[in-house]
Amino acid sequence: MVFRASRPQTDEEVKEYKDYLSKGLVAPTNMEIYTCNIDGSNLKQVTHLGKANWAPFFHPNGKKIIFSSNHHSTKGYDFQLFMIDADGKNLERITNESMFNAFPMFSPDGKKLVFSSNRNNHGTRDTNLFLADWVE
Repeated sequence: MVFRASRPQTDEEVKEYKDYLSKGLVAPTNMEIYTCNIDGSNLKQVTHLGKANWAPFFHPNGKKIIFSSNHHSTKGYDFQLFMIDADGKNLERITNESMFNAFPMFSPDGKKLVFSSNRNNHGTRDTNLFLADWVE
């Protein structure tokens, strides 16, 4: 299983996390990608990038994870797609266009990638779905 999680460290971070959680919210900061077995055992932190790393999805081969991140951004809201090996090595940037790219998912055969993006929205706040051929 692959997921994103916050792990607040300081008392202040824990308080802020719990305050948001009591409202049914989470702040999109300091989220990293983790994997574990379906029973919760063998928990491993995959990313150590800082900022918001989220919406992870396994490539069908089970060896790579695609996700959205703003770790590279100075603006905070520039989310691009990245891929990383399941062991946390070989981080690769996948997208460069628009300021929001997220929710990537592969077709079961790994030949197609669908994701959401604000690209080509003509200056509106529209987010659209894009389907791309995936070539290794």
